[in-house]
Amino acid sequence: MKLNLTTALAGVTLALAAGSATAQEIRFMCSGDGVECEVAMRIFERYEAANPGVDVILDKVPYQGLLDTLPIQLAGDTGPDLAFVTDLGGLNPYYLDLAPYVDRKYWEDSYGGTLDWYRVGDDDDGIYGLHTGLTITGAYINRTLFDQAGVAVPSPDADWDTWAAVSREVAEKTGTPFPMAMDRSGHRIAGPAIAYGAKIFDEDGEPILVDEGFKGFVEKFVEWNNDGTMAKDVWGGKGGTAYQDGSKEFINGDLVYYFAGSWQVANFEQQIGDLFDWEVVGSPCGAGGCTGMPGGAGIVGFEQTDHPEIVAELIDLLASEESYAEYSASARTIPTHAAVAAKGVNYEGATPLAAAALNGWAAQVSKLEPIAFAYQGNPNNRAMFNITVQRVTQAVVGELSVDEAMDRMSEDLAAALAESN
Repeated sequence: MKLNLTTALAGVTLALAAGSATAQEIRFMCSGDGVECEVAMRIFERYEAANPGVDVILDKVPYQGLLDTLPIQLAGDTGPDLAFVTDLGGLNPYYLDLAPYVDRKYWEDSYGGTLDWYRVGDDDDGIYGLHTGLTITGAYINRTLFDQAGVAVPSPDADWDTWAAVSREVAEKTGTPFPMAMDRSGHRIAGPAIAYGAKIFDEDGEPILVDEGFKGFVEKFVEWNNDGTMAKDVWGGKGGTAYQDGSKEFINGDLVYYFAGSWQVANFEQQIGDLFDWEVVGSPCGAGGCTGMPGGAGIVGFEQTDHPEIVAELIDLLASEESYAEYSASARTIPTHAAVAAKGVNYEGATPLAAAALNGWAAQVSKLEPIAFAYQGNPNNRAMFNITVQRVTQAVVGELSVDEAMDRMSEDLAAALAESN
């Protein structure tokens, strides 16, 4: 049979056009210190295989890009279909409510209180976000340096002054450049401030941020940045509200004590290897307890998507017990799914150091103070974190005194709350 080439080509063109018209492209914005994005995509690819025509595209961005770019895109109605987020309540106006598409009872039984972190107000019962793993802020030490220096690791109830003293001693005896470092983040400094006695909220639950406990830790923190105890470039080397971590210094063996959090386990496992031994030591203690800050990222969909059902089904697939257990094991996260946490996660293939670190972080959960949970769930926390970073940095570099920085923080918070209201 003869085939008319022109007709055939026209048919192919029409077929391609039809295929293009029915293609359902889903964009997934993600940022991760380890393999979180890749593990999520591995699970999403199974959805693609079962649903021909659905194409999930990963847009991996730096963490600062996630903080800065995503809100702008959402405000301009140009955001992705779904994304990892850490500003859990703050981005609520843009969230897709998954409730019409998922089994509400399963989600509430499995993910409990973390669902509230994505809601706004007591009357909001939407299901907006899958909390992919609980994170906890706290410290790591280079255990090899302690052993080389012959310095004993402090007890679990040691305070910040004790840790500062031994970190300086280890650094001096081993010739290590930096005794301590803390990520440049309002979230990171919040736990130590609460441990120092900061209440964050008044008796009516309204944000105040600054009180004697908060000021007390900031005074100590500024002093340590200026006497060489803290690696000053981590906070002093950036301006505005930009995020900066100290992982590079720790990975290179140039840092004794690093205050970061549980999300760094996979990164350290991969980057440090057998260069030195490291371990989790949690959060130092004070009048307000031995608390860090809970947190973590979650995956949410956005109302502006053209494919709400597909977005909900993708997130619901990852939320299933089997997928969530796989995700927790591969991404080295502390699970929030009740059944997965109860059964325990088999971190298959984890090095002994990584497995010990993950168990160490799990042991810190019971030490988290209620104030820390309330702060993490407050819809104003992003503004409060940003205010903290900007003003504490100005105190660190000498632009403001600590008293002036505290006054500015109170003024900034009042303005932010007025704008929010």
